[in-house]
Amino acid sequence: MAEIDNAAGGTGWARRGVAALKRALDVREGRASRPQIRKRFVGGSKLDGTHMCILIVAMLIASIGLNTDSAEAIVGAMLICPLMGSVLAISYAVATADMRLLRHATAGLALQMVICLATSTIYFLLTPIPYETNTLLDNSTPTIWDLLIALAGGFAGGLGNSRKQEPSTLIAGVAVATALMPPLCSAGYGIARQSLPRFAGALYEFGVNVVFIALAAEVVLLLLHVPLHRDVNDDGVVTPQESEEAVAISRRLRRNVIIGTLVFAIPCLVVTTGVVQETVQQRAMDAAEAPSQASDQYETALTTQELKAVQPEVERYSVGAEYSYAANSSQPVERIVATVASSRELSADERVRATALVRIHVPGVDEVRFTADGSCPGTE
Repeated sequence: MAEIDNAAGGTGWARRGVAALKRALDVREGRASRPQIRKRFVGGSKLDGTHMCILIVAMLIASIGLNTDSAEAIVGAMLICPLMGSVLAISYAVATADMRLLRHATAGLALQMVICLATSTIYFLLTPIPYETNTLLDNSTPTIWDLLIALAGGFAGGLGNSRKQEPSTLIAGVAVATALMPPLCSAGYGIARQSLPRFAGALYEFGVNVVFIALAAEVVLLLLHVPLHRDVNDDGVVTPQESEEAVAISRRLRRNVIIGTLVFAIPCLVVTTGVVQETVQQRAMDAAEAPSQASDQYETALTTQELKAVQPEVERYSVGAEYSYAANSSQPVERIVATVASSRELSADERVRATALVRIHVPGVDEVRFTADGSCPGTE
């Protein structure tokens, strides 16, 4: 009986633990009202003059930041960038099967993309700094890590927009983490420099961010059981036929979204595989070169370059150990000898300068020999 009671008690503790964990992870706890959620997700997609001016200014700041490798400018541009509103509106439209909202939000995002590309292209055509910076390169090579960041950021953005409290701080963090604007800047750079690979890679990275942010935010909305938009013809009356059609549209839309996102992620996975292989090969090459670099304890290559810079006639330089035996000793005596070979015999002053340079890199050198074509070796 005691064993049965203990087993029952253990099962009860496990059930209570699971229930407590479910309550702790319940995203529906503390959510805003459904009208408020819709207002937050849809409101950011409305375009007006102020919205467009902020978009152009943010794009200009981001272009300057990428052109000058200024992290502060890039982060500032992402904080004021209004592109996230349209992406979240798309996620809400897919979750609720609201085709009218989906068309409106997608068209708005496309218009903003065109404005962003035009702004960045004009900037990179006029900038006096023509070279490609590291940040431009980083924002035109999408990898699986960009995809994961977009998923995490979209999930956080969806949660933030659905809470009772104002989500401004969280949304700002999501905007910085997911980086919607820098890839568009890189795409504009590709247009300005007429580089199709740079343009395509950057635009694809932007697409990865948009698709997976929207997908993750849609998952949050589905977990919150946001109702479908059943008024299919938007006449204010929902008929049984419209309700059934809304369910069919929702299933078809979600199926297409799942298939489309999986296909869309394939190039990203291919690029990631190439990046990983390249990194592994580079590490292997560095490891192979390390012993040879470590063995050059006398900095022979560097000293050769410096000798040739000071005395162009120098052709070769080497350092090594020579061993000899003293008359009354069985142990060899080691001497460090440096040899400087030149196309002509160096003068006494030139030898003094070369010897001083050698002793900087090999302080313990015992002898510096000088050889020239057709001449006998000299020493210092």
